Amino acid sequence: MFKSFAASAALALSAVASPAMATAIHDADLFKGNTLAANDDGYTGLVDIGFNINFYGQTFSKLYVNNNGNVSFTTQLPTYTPFSLLSTSNAMLAPFFADVDTRNIASGLTQYGQATIDGRKTFGVNWINVGYYNARADKTNSFQLIMTDRSDTGVGNFDFQFNYDNISWETGSASGGVNGFGGSSARVGWSNGTTNSFELAGSAIHGALLNSGANALVHNQLNASVDGQYNFSVRNGTVIPAVPEPETYAMLLAGLGVLGAAARRRKCTVKA
Repeated sequence: MFKSFAASAALALSAVASPAMATAIHDADLFKGNTLAANDDGYTGLVDIGFNINFYGQTFSKLYVNNNGNVSFTTQLPTYTPFSLLSTSNAMLAPFFADVDTRNIASGLTQYGQATIDGRKTFGVNWINVGYYNARADKTNSFQLIMTDRSDTGVGNFDFQFNYDNISWETGSASGGVNGFGGSSARVGWSNGTTNSFELAGSAIHGALLNSGANALVHNQLNASVDGQYNFSVRNGTVIPAVPEPETYAMLLAGLGVLGAAARRRKCTVKA
């Protein structure tokens, strides 16, 4: 299936949200050792995480960094239209699965690398001030993934964190979006590729995850003291979402309540 410039479509939001003032993204300079050149739908080869993780019984020491707002463990993922994380066969962590396009000179680039924070090994990916398809940067998003080695608590244990400072667009034009809005909107969450998965409430809902949205990523939190930060712990291979802050408790329940319920979207990996 080929991307086409969406002439039909999706209803755009009436106003563009102003950049958020959140400061959830942290230690970004530590994760600038490697850069994906300006691209659309690009991905890395296998990259060393720097430590082993146990993710639902599968042990991984490497992953793929995908330009479209996620990392995957078993295969690269150039897919640009976000599919349901609740039924995918891809093991992945997706802080903002949508059609990131960094070819505009005004867009930031996807960067990643290993570091040490508070004495623990980490692996992080920055998608800071990135644009959307087709080479648009009139609106940009800033988000981050940080994985932390917690083998001090058990072999293969780790934490992962999604951080957001600004979410101004949700969709590329090849996914039905108009000026960054509508169509098949972004999804946020994770999957082990079989029976365990999670999506934050607001995923795939027009406008919900934007700065001014009902489930704005920059104005909510999970197991954190900073708005825009979402923390997950993986112990003995299982993601343990401890009781979240009150303002995000309903968000968590909404995601868990539909585990495995959504049908998988057809993937499109070739653009016109």
